[in-house]
Amino acid sequence: MLIADGNYPASTTVGPHAQVVHLNLTPGTVDAVTVLAVLAAALPVEAAYVMSPDPDGPHASWPDPDIWARFAETLAAAGWVTPIAGIPRHDFYAEAATPAVALVVVTAETALYGNLLLRIGVVEPGQ
Repeated sequence: MLIADGNYPASTTVGPHAQVVHLNLTPGTVDAVTVLAVLAAALPVEAAYVMSPDPDGPHASWPDPDIWARFAETLAAAGWVTPIAGIPRHDFYAEAATPAVALVVVTAETALYGNLLLRIGVVEPGQ
């Protein structure tokens, strides 16, 4: 599952089986953290990956975007102990375009690098 920011090229960089939901009506509304909070409360997140700058690119020395900490706080608040890993931008695009990605939620997130790829597990009986 991909939670995409408002800059993500969802018209060309999604998997062949992905359903795309557009929530990007107005910049900043609905944001990626709000979408993550709803999904993390309902689904078993097994892994989370942010899109990071390419290690040899011009933005490699930038500090981590604030939104990454907000993603981690949101996952922790939902009770998930899920470390977030970074995937360089072009590798992230490749991962998001695989047949395994079933859902892309395009948000109106305005933060740079506000994309999050989630691996969802199995809901256990009784949950």
